[in-house]
Amino acid sequence: MLIVADNASAKFGGEAFLPLHYFRLLRERGIEAWLVTHQRVQAELDVVFDKDRDRIHYVPDTRAHIALAKLGERLPTRVNDVTLSCASQLMTQLMQRRMVRALVREHRITVVHSPTPVSPKQPSALFDVGAPVVIGPMNGGMTFPVAFQHLQGKTGRGMLTLARAAANLANTMLPGKARAAALVVANVRTEAALPSVLRGAPVHQLVENGVDLRRFSSLAARRGGGNKVRFAFVGRLVDWKGVDLLLEALSTVHASPSIELEVFGDGPERPGLTALAAHLGLAERVHFHGFVPQEETAEQLRELDGLILPSLYECGGAVVLEAMASGIPVIATRWGGPADYLDHDCGILIEPTGRTQMVAELASAMALLACDGALRERLGANGRKKVEREYDWERKLDRMLDIYRSVSVQQAESTDARVVSIEHLLRASQAPLPANDVVAHQAPEHELADEAAVPRRAAG
Repeated sequence: MLIVADNASAKFGGEAFLPLHYFRLLRERGIEAWLVTHQRVQAELDVVFDKDRDRIHYVPDTRAHIALAKLGERLPTRVNDVTLSCASQLMTQLMQRRMVRALVREHRITVVHSPTPVSPKQPSALFDVGAPVVIGPMNGGMTFPVAFQHLQGKTGRGMLTLARAAANLANTMLPGKARAAALVVANVRTEAALPSVLRGAPVHQLVENGVDLRRFSSLAARRGGGNKVRFAFVGRLVDWKGVDLLLEALSTVHASPSIELEVFGDGPERPGLTALAAHLGLAERVHFHGFVPQEETAEQLRELDGLILPSLYECGGAVVLEAMASGIPVIATRWGGPADYLDHDCGILIEPTGRTQMVAELASAMALLACDGALRERLGANGRKKVEREYDWERKLDRMLDIYRSVSVQQAESTDARVVSIEHLLRASQAPLPANDVVAHQAPEHELADEAAVPRRAAG
């Protein structure tokens, strides 16, 4: 197996977790696996995978990568995502493609898996690499709720429209997805968002996110009673996460026991949110912790009474699954990924029909959970069971292995059919077959030259 990703990192969070989990679990199961990723994560991976350092290969961090990253910091996040960030990822993929082709020959790779980027419209440069390619699970096709379309902004809407219109052309020029042995999507919404040039491609469905149940576990006996209930928000502090709505809602709740909010995450909205909390008289009840590593987040969630994610643009929402695994109830927006994970047995979903309505429903949900410890326990226990049943990373890998086997069998059958066809043509022309009736194949010189294109891990 060869896992290919722009970033494979726990520190980066988000989709960068995905390739990390695949590589880790494959190696834990004793499966021969390699990883190709970007040099910017090498220091982290040298520590995490100390015994597997020789199995990880890195794309160098070029001047072009650095320049695109710096320019992207000056753009709105969503604009950067569909322009400069996308360009940087494609540049990395083109460099990875040469490395992958050489590694496939060197290690007799069976399947190449590209779990990121998760965008269904972004093209892939991983084609003709010498092994079948699996791409995904992809997750996208999101829009803002009608009542919050203004958050998209005119510039953001224009760039998004342009990017989606260009998706067909991009996926034609870089046909990695069109030629993939399998495209994996997280849900029907994402499948519908695939560019039209990919219609007819072999599509499988598998949830994007999973949970490491060894890291996220629930307390055997949770806290009871007391005069304080603590909720958490976990995520980037950007406008579409809806933390301002959450603060407004909290300011209207005067339940007993009192409610406090722990905010884990950082981002451009933090100064404004800190000021808003002070303006609403919440300075003593809302605590901003900044970025917190995942292992510390896991410990914190076990000690809290619930998670709130009022996000208005959330394709995945892995933190919802992590809270469920921690045995605590979740309040989230009925939109995107959280609506796929949650139901009334393990959380409370808020309809995103308008700002005033959302603030009122968030306040009502917080007050309800704060005053009813038994309800919190029941919802939390049900959430844990659902994660164990449907979202455990081990189960997710089992399903992905089935996809790997499927494309491997298809590749073998296709190769056998080609060999039989060539033998038939040779016999028909009375041409002599190579020894042992095996058709010899010499790779073109330009492909053999790619062997030298695989940078080795830097010493130390």
